[in-house]
Amino acid sequence: MSSNEPSSWLLLVVVVLLLSATLCRADPEPVQDFCVAAPHGSGGPAFPGLPCKPSSSVVSDDFFFAAHARGASTDNAMGSGVTPGNVEAFPGLNTLGVSINRVDLAPGGVNPLHSHPRAAELVHVVVGEMLVGFVSTEGRFYSKVVREGESFVIPRGLMHFQYNVGKSAARAMTVFNSQLPGVVFAATALFGAEPEIPDAVLAKSFQVDAEIIKLIKSKNRKG
Repeated sequence: MSSNEPSSWLLLVVVVLLLSATLCRADPEPVQDFCVAAPHGSGGPAFPGLPCKPSSSVVSDDFFFAAHARGASTDNAMGSGVTPGNVEAFPGLNTLGVSINRVDLAPGGVNPLHSHPRAAELVHVVVGEMLVGFVSTEGRFYSKVVREGESFVIPRGLMHFQYNVGKSAARAMTVFNSQLPGVVFAATALFGAEPEIPDAVLAKSFQVDAEIIKLIKSKNRKG
């Protein structure tokens, strides 16, 4: 064995670890101080993310976001309201690999089953209490009643929910390691897709009658 063989192996290990860390990141690393997202259709350079505003036109307000000072309405079938704080709502987040939502739940309200394909999620309860849970790829359900000041983490891409188990309104801030984590609602994706998933496929998948599928679809059609 040559004397430089151990160092070659060490170099290989370091390279593999660096590559693994890079591949596991939700968003690419920025290559400049900031890249405030420009309005759609404005052109301009695009470092990983959306096109940048010219730095000469960036102002302090581009790094400020006030929409979370008030919550979204919970006067709906789910009893929930989500105020997004991703790069589409908060342009200063562009290329920074982070975003934050506000989740408001009426008593008995639920932020229904959904997943975020591009980010893990940290749920921090500010007011009230929520049952927060997710299902792993092995079909195991993990959950916890999370109270004011407590947090629960949801791994990237896994189906999860928040449900208000208290007698009063609840509020949480949810933080993501992506500027645009994306969201896929289970019911809407399966029963409200356009074009529709065939009734026969869903009936077979859920082992129910096709008439039940038609009923569920009628409740998930857009508009």
